Amino acid sequence: MKNISIHSQDMRHQWVALGLMFAFFAIAPYFVYPVFLMKVMCFALFACAFNLLLGFGGLLSFGHAMFFGTAGYAAAHAAKVWGWTPELCVLFATMCATVLAGLVGWLAIRRQGIYFAMITLALSQMVFFVYLQMPFTGGEDGIQGVPRGMLFGLIDLSQPASMYVFVMAVFFAGFGLVWRIVHSPFGQVLKAIRENEQRALSLGYDTDKFKWMAFVLSGLVAGMAGGAKALVFQLASLTDVHWTMSGEVVLMTLVGGLGTMFGPVVGAAVIVSMQNYLAQLGSWVTVVQGLVFVVCVMLFRKGIIGEIASKLRRAL
Repeated sequence: MKNISIHSQDMRHQWVALGLMFAFFAIAPYFVYPVFLMKVMCFALFACAFNLLLGFGGLLSFGHAMFFGTAGYAAAHAAKVWGWTPELCVLFATMCATVLAGLVGWLAIRRQGIYFAMITLALSQMVFFVYLQMPFTGGEDGIQGVPRGMLFGLIDLSQPASMYVFVMAVFFAGFGLVWRIVHSPFGQVLKAIRENEQRALSLGYDTDKFKWMAFVLSGLVAGMAGGAKALVFQLASLTDVHWTMSGEVVLMTLVGGLGTMFGPVVGAAVIVSMQNYLAQLGSWVTVVQGLVFVVCVMLFRKGIIGEIASKLRRAL
């Protein structure tokens, strides 16, 4: 009974946090630069996608940027060359990232631990060099001047307010999908595999199948984030496919709180804020990020949200 009570309290806290997060993003544009907030939401969704794989599935990927960047190129190409509407561009970008995740996951889940991480990193670098050479990506220049277009052929997304609402809708749709996955029977099996894969096998679960499905779903949500970001900044570039982007999303997730629903959102907000407001430091920004990471590891072993959640449990 005590465990049921704790679980119900945790769910209530999560619903309250979800309401507060929605209220924050709804009100924040009146006080904060909307483009900055849209960037936070895109990277927060990307971090949620990564957290689904590592935090709840126990699979460390060093190549998640390939899904994020692929979706960006797909959305940018569909919008600029084919003239598709924004919602179709994001859907196409999500589909491309999902297909790529299916192929990469089919290869990567054959190994575990550091070998899994190295395979994802190697495949990500292969994708990076392919995009560097392919003519449709624009090489080092990327795809620039991407039109935001007319949502459903009716709403002009060149207006900042309209674009903000669109990105907010994409973010909460992706976050809602991750929420549903984590709190579903599939999510519970995924946690069981993370905790003890051999025991899950002994119970009759096809662990490779569940891990592959988690990888695909993670790539799908990352694709939503990458497609939205390409439309926000009207640009798709190699930066989003580079291995450093995979490192950044790991940092966001760990700083916010691994295995928590809202940790990746907070971690993304912290890292993006540092990049934005400390830009005048140039390359020293990475040093500051490293120091922040060290401080979080030393003082917040469970991440910012993880520590807050554990203190709330002790208090109750």
